[in-house]
Amino acid sequence: MARRKYKGIDHLSPVDRVVVALMIAVPTALVLWLVWVPAIGSVLLSFTDWDGIGPISSAKVIGLKNYQDVVSIYPPFWPAVQHNLIWLGGLFLVATPFGLFLAVLLDRELRGSRIYQTAIYLPVVLSLALVGFIWQLIYSRDQGLINQVTGSTIDWYGDQRYNLWAALIAASWRHVGYIMLLYLAGLKGVDPSLREAARVDGANERTTFFRVVFPVMAPINAIVLVVTVIESLRAFDLVWVINKGRNGLELISTLVTSNIVGEASRIGFGSAMATMMLLISSVFVAIYLRYAFKEQR
Repeated sequence: MARRKYKGIDHLSPVDRVVVALMIAVPTALVLWLVWVPAIGSVLLSFTDWDGIGPISSAKVIGLKNYQDVVSIYPPFWPAVQHNLIWLGGLFLVATPFGLFLAVLLDRELRGSRIYQTAIYLPVVLSLALVGFIWQLIYSRDQGLINQVTGSTIDWYGDQRYNLWAALIAASWRHVGYIMLLYLAGLKGVDPSLREAARVDGANERTTFFRVVFPVMAPINAIVLVVTVIESLRAFDLVWVINKGRNGLELISTLVTSNIVGEASRIGFGSAMATMMLLISSVFVAIYLRYAFKEQR
């Protein structure tokens, strides 16, 4: 049987072939250099004792000692894990359902829905560092909006009884807009005939949504789960702006930064925690990819 030729490729000129090759090679090289090389390097460094001074060849291989020290003799680690779990719970149990609720409301084509969508999504285009500065205007002990209205003198970012929850609310403000947009796109893609069939069967709006619409959006639900887990793990900018992840705001990401670029300069130790974050994230990404490939089949 003669080999089938693809007309579009066979008719490319030599110059076009070079352009196509560059369009593939350049992004691939950038991804390898900026993502995969640092990731693999971090994993390898996690098995060494290196302070970042001198050539990397001077790094001493110590096996799993960094991992053992992280979980056994590093006091901030387990509070940071607890805080990351609280962060995940807050985003998943509060911010995500609220984003879904807003998406359902906006899907009804209310008057001014475009304005509402823009207003809700606007925090997403802001960096978490800028979000932290914006909420500082609300949380400030002396001139913050909350204390001015209530007459209290609570240091929302400084008091460890409140700062984690205050930071989580600020992060949720940004997260809600992203989740709203994802679910809104999913709702627009639901076949209207499914809703019509549910109405014919006598189902009300609530039953139609939970029994028909929500299950159809299973791919969106998987994406939302992965995004929420990754957001909870990589939470860094907001907390670092507040107090560099100290005094009740310890997170794994801030501990990694403190050990790698801080005064301690323990590259191998910080790389071990970074590798832990990478492994946890990879588990959820792998679950999503498996689901996505299964759906394509």
